[in-house]
Amino acid sequence: MDVSTCLKSLLLAIRQYRNNRSALNSSQLQKHIEDVSGLKCGGVLFSGQVLPSECLSGLMEVAGDPNTSHALTGSIISLLAQFAASDGEAREALHSSYNFTGTLASIIHCNRSTPEEPLVLQCLNVLQRLTYSVRTQHCASHIHELISFLMQHVQSSNDDIVKACLGLMANLCRHDISVQSHIKSQSNVKAFYRALINFLCHNCLTVVVFALSILSSLTLNEEVGQKLFNAKNIHQTFQLIFNITVNGDGTLTRNYAVDLLVDLLKNPKIADYLTKYKHLSVCLSEVLGLLHNKHPDTASKVMELLVSMCSVPVLRKLICESVLRPPAPRLQPATRKGVQARGSEPSLALIHWVTSPLDGPEQCYMQALSLLAELFEEAIDSSLCSSAQSFVELLLQEVLVLLQSPDSTEGEQLLKKHCLRAGRVVDFLLVLCGDDALRMLVSQRLSPEVCVSQVELLLSYSQDLSGSTCTTSNYQLSQVCSKVVLKTLELMSHFKQQMPDMEASFYRILQDQRIVTPISLAMTSNCREHVQVALRILLEAAPLPDFPSVILGDSIAANNAYCQKESELSIRSSPASEDVSFVGKSFPMMHAEPSGSACQSIDSLIEKLQNGVELQEKVKDVHMSEIIDVYEQKLSALACKESRLQDLLEAKALALSQADRLIAQYRCQRAQAEAEARKLASLLKDTERKKEGLQAELNDHLLEVERLKSDSQQLLEHNGRLQEVADQHQELKGTYNQLLSRYDKSEGMLKELQAAHISLTQQAEGLRKSNEGLKLQQERTLAEMAEKEQQIKCLKTDVLEKERNITGLENNVRRQEEQIHEMEENISILRKELNKTEQARKDTSIKASSLELQKSQLEAKLEKMEEELSKHTQMIAMIHSLSSGKLKGDATANLSL
Repeated sequence: MDVSTCLKSLLLAIRQYRNNRSALNSSQLQKHIEDVSGLKCGGVLFSGQVLPSECLSGLMEVAGDPNTSHALTGSIISLLAQFAASDGEAREALHSSYNFTGTLASIIHCNRSTPEEPLVLQCLNVLQRLTYSVRTQHCASHIHELISFLMQHVQSSNDDIVKACLGLMANLCRHDISVQSHIKSQSNVKAFYRALINFLCHNCLTVVVFALSILSSLTLNEEVGQKLFNAKNIHQTFQLIFNITVNGDGTLTRNYAVDLLVDLLKNPKIADYLTKYKHLSVCLSEVLGLLHNKHPDTASKVMELLVSMCSVPVLRKLICESVLRPPAPRLQPATRKGVQARGSEPSLALIHWVTSPLDGPEQCYMQALSLLAELFEEAIDSSLCSSAQSFVELLLQEVLVLLQSPDSTEGEQLLKKHCLRAGRVVDFLLVLCGDDALRMLVSQRLSPEVCVSQVELLLSYSQDLSGSTCTTSNYQLSQVCSKVVLKTLELMSHFKQQMPDMEASFYRILQDQRIVTPISLAMTSNCREHVQVALRILLEAAPLPDFPSVILGDSIAANNAYCQKESELSIRSSPASEDVSFVGKSFPMMHAEPSGSACQSIDSLIEKLQNGVELQEKVKDVHMSEIIDVYEQKLSALACKESRLQDLLEAKALALSQADRLIAQYRCQRAQAEAEARKLASLLKDTERKKEGLQAELNDHLLEVERLKSDSQQLLEHNGRLQEVADQHQELKGTYNQLLSRYDKSEGMLKELQAAHISLTQQAEGLRKSNEGLKLQQERTLAEMAEKEQQIKCLKTDVLEKERNITGLENNVRRQEEQIHEMEENISILRKELNKTEQARKDTSIKASSLELQKSQLEAKLEKMEEELSKHTQMIAMIHSLSSGKLKGDATANLSL
């Protein structure tokens, strides 16, 4: 079943149930509600079309009727709560357009006597989620009764009721002065304060945070709050908030803890206390570690806290140093339960969240870009840019990709998100332009095509929004697109001197007529910064020749007229809204079925009410109360119609201003077209005159062409002869080239041979010098050999003498064998002489070995010598052999002795 058929069936079931509240119709309606719940059609339901709007209004009416069964009411609340949880726009529409908050408050008021009912707890939980970070209209129905119910049941014995009441009360009190004043005006406010203070000792951290949030909203600037958040107690509060933020088990508790700290930081005294908190650096490092959390809601809430802390100068500098400086080891408590190792570089986590996809949570990349803008503002002021340059280079690679235009087929919702994110990205780049080095880095990576495509996308999208249905969201989004266009133009103006292509694109965009709308909206804005940006752009654009200054003036006048009409309409409609709210407060909402007699008596009732009679009497008749209920329904319907007419009037006024702008553009274009037509007529006349002159010249040229034909024939014959000569010239040229190449080769070979000749001459000179050196060395060697030979002769004579002595001694030994004992002294003397002789022999052998070594060396050197050198070497070898043989004989003789 498609969505349209399902919604039609649901609307039919709602009408049947209102006509006949039977069990069958109730079950049928509940079945259709379950079917719609399974279709996931939240985008269609809150699109503003007639059928979905009637279905939602009917569901609100059925749910708000006290006669509806609790099961059916719970199903309707579950369905609407499901849509509110899945889509932010659906939540906003339920809160503002369909008064879902008032319906839930009326259900709680009707069941105030039985607070333990599951329906009451369901309404409280849905109200808590619906009113989180949303301002509730104080004039909504049953808000005062709801506040009284919450103040009464915060001391209930049911912990679920207490937690839901405290959470809802924290939402209603936050940033709502009217609700705070109403609570303070109650008679039991002191008992309520005491109950909240008692909750500070509760064992559930969620209850403690709820109580602290309510107390900070109600008593922060009063005597009770000054005692509660004084210098002694505030450090415990800080520790509690940081513990919940870092180690919180659930996202709900962490969100409320962060909101509490954000609200406390708005007080200058508490902000000063936080700067003096002794564990601030450790807590801050742990909070920065939460940026690595994979849950986007946690990360966005942490970044919201960091952005809020950046509003305090001391804290902003500390955060900037922690994020942008190189990572250093941080202390981590080892005994704390559940603490995990945090990431050491929060800057990388920020890059991750900045580059998160468009279809992801919007708060993540928006808060990350805001935090980066704050940090780099501080870095530029405190000269920390040099240490963060590498991070900026990495960041720019990712951030500039975000400015690329998304695919048009991805849907209008993603295009809206892209416009919002592009505005934050341009704000961040404008912050970087405050430092020369960072501006140079941006100029190296930013291309003019990206800026031009961005401006073209925003201008076309803003134009589409202006041409579509004029709703409040479209008007606000058109304003956002206009602001982003002006910021992008301001960014381009910063780089137009450094990038020539950027300058040409910048001035071309300024002369586009579509730029009138953003400039006029900014000029008529109530924001000083937007007006200043528009004036700076206007100063650049005014001297340009094609700048549509007339259209800009008309657009500014139309915007001023529209703002004046809007203010007049708001002044006129304010008394009516007060009257409606007065009626809503005076009579409780009771959804009764209108009867025929009641409808007939409406006119008479109106007359009585205008005379002021019935308002002062107490209505006792049940039939008259039904008539009053019908009248209240008619009044609410009239109020709805009035609001719709108001929207239509605003749309008509905006369309009128757009029509005025288009008429002015048409007049300007028509004047330009007429001027161009006159210019074209004069050009046509000049062209005709030129044509006649060119015709005469053409005739002359034809005659000249005939003459040139004959000349060309002669030239062709001459050209043929020249071609033959050219062929011969080409052949000669080829021969010449061959000879030239042979000559080049021969010249190269000659140079190589000359170089080889020079090298050989140098080698011959070196050999001659070495030969002379060898001759001198040979002469010295011969002289040394003569000296050695003389020494050898002396040694031979000594050896002979020793041999003769040995033979004599041997004879004496043979003769005196019997006289051995007597001749011991002689033997010892002989032994000594023998030792000396052996020592002399060893010395002689050593000298002989050295002479052999010298001889071998001389032999190696003198192999190529003359024949006389060979004879000397043979003699030395003979002498050496003789001396070695005698030495061996002496050795054997000694051994025998």
